[in-house]
Amino acid sequence: MEKVSALKDQGNKALSAGNIDEAVRCYTEALALDPSNHVLYSNRSAAYAKKGNYENALQDACQTIKIKPDWGKGYSRKAAALEFLGRLEDAKATYHEGIRQEPNNQQLKEGLQNIEARLAEKTMMNPFAMPNLYQKLENDSRTRELLSDPSYRELLEQLRNKPSELGTKLQDPRVMTTLSVLLGLNLSEMEEEEEPTPTPPPKPKETQPPPPKEEDLPENKKKALKEKELGNAAYKNKDFETALKHYEEAIKHDPTNMTYISNQAAVYFEKADFEKCRELCDKAIDVGRENREDYRQIAKALARIGNSYFKQEKYKEAIQYFNKSLTEHRTPDVLKKCQQAEKIVKEQEKLAYIDPELALEEKNKGNDAFQKGDYPLAMKHYSEAIKRNPNDAKLFSNRAACYTKLLEFQLALKDCEECIKLEPTFIKGYTRKGAALEAMKDFSKAMDAYQKALELDSNSKEATEGMQRCMISQTMRNDSPEEVKKRAMADPEVQQIMSDPAMRMILEQMQKDPQALSDHLKNPVIAQKIQKLIDVGLIAIR
Repeated sequence: MEKVSALKDQGNKALSAGNIDEAVRCYTEALALDPSNHVLYSNRSAAYAKKGNYENALQDACQTIKIKPDWGKGYSRKAAALEFLGRLEDAKATYHEGIRQEPNNQQLKEGLQNIEARLAEKTMMNPFAMPNLYQKLENDSRTRELLSDPSYRELLEQLRNKPSELGTKLQDPRVMTTLSVLLGLNLSEMEEEEEPTPTPPPKPKETQPPPPKEEDLPENKKKALKEKELGNAAYKNKDFETALKHYEEAIKHDPTNMTYISNQAAVYFEKADFEKCRELCDKAIDVGRENREDYRQIAKALARIGNSYFKQEKYKEAIQYFNKSLTEHRTPDVLKKCQQAEKIVKEQEKLAYIDPELALEEKNKGNDAFQKGDYPLAMKHYSEAIKRNPNDAKLFSNRAACYTKLLEFQLALKDCEECIKLEPTFIKGYTRKGAALEAMKDFSKAMDAYQKALELDSNSKEATEGMQRCMISQTMRNDSPEEVKKRAMADPEVQQIMSDPAMRMILEQMQKDPQALSDHLKNPVIAQKIQKLIDVGLIAIR
């Protein structure tokens, strides 16, 4: 047994020093000599958790409980492993089980409060994750019959497990109905309200157990707090060396509180010693996890690591740690910083991909395919060329020609607009825009495009012939009302005008009272929209 005790002490020292593999080895050797020692299983569980091997941590925690079911520490270890594995409900049940065995265990009580707070936050973020989901839907007449449809249950499980897909499912009326039941709202009534919807009440703050009063704290924690306050005062005055000394004293008095280590990291961040900052943040996180610290504090330390990388312009590493922080606790500031880093990385990758020589190779391949009539292949090569040289207007013009051949006129228009934006004097940008608009039978706008081309080159045969074709087609067109409407509603600008409630009211008024048109035409914005509807043939002025 002396050897077991020596191996255990050796493992504890290794664990404290951060030498996890050595700690696991020592505990494993000790267990080979004393396989019924619950403390060894508990310690090895902690070591596995520090290493990130949560499955093994869970197995050892379960073995700890099996050997000594009335020992609270075993339940803490098991709950922690379950929490790391994302099994929050199981972790909550484990805390309850531990409290039944050891009702006065403060660590278990604090762990339960933290896990309940996380579950409450998760449920508020994803209403489909609430435990009594099916019971609530069964009790409401709006969703009761839907539950008999297997596809509906499949949809619920999908949204429960992947809440990020909610935005893509909102077109499904079943989803809106379900949300109204789960959130206690009547969405159909809300849509009919004429009065503005009142601002929802602010999200209630999660109740946390009140911190113990200073006079109730042990003497060592009181001393630690005093040192922390002195350190904070020095930090605010930019006296970083003094701040570090006070935080170090606080750690000596209370080594289980990650805040003091995290504060040291903040000092090194201000001193731009980012390596030391990250080292201390990692240490603070280890101490926090070991002592069941509030996950918000863990998130804060992870975010500080992310910020240190951001300061060094190591954006990929910053994104990694910002995402880890957001997994622990989602805050707008960290999310914004993460998105900012992602945007920079995307832009860097885009710039790194630019290569005009390779773009020219792809352009030549595209030209060959276009000449052979293989427009999809030509489009593929032009698209790659654009990625390699996004400032070459001719590439957008060439791809627009492909889109026109493939009858993708809206995409052709988009490329023509980009071509003109990059090189306003490039005549083909305008003639190809005119060709796309002409194919869409928007002759008025097509003539405008051809006119722009003629202003650049009055001898342009392509522009002249296009203008003549449009004038003839405009005069001779005799489309059915259905064709006119179908063509017009394919135009995004028309769709926007027709979806505007104010414009629809004006059009109804014009139908009943044609004299109202002159009043509305005095407003230049409305006049422009009405002219657009006249151009596409949706309305006619007699």
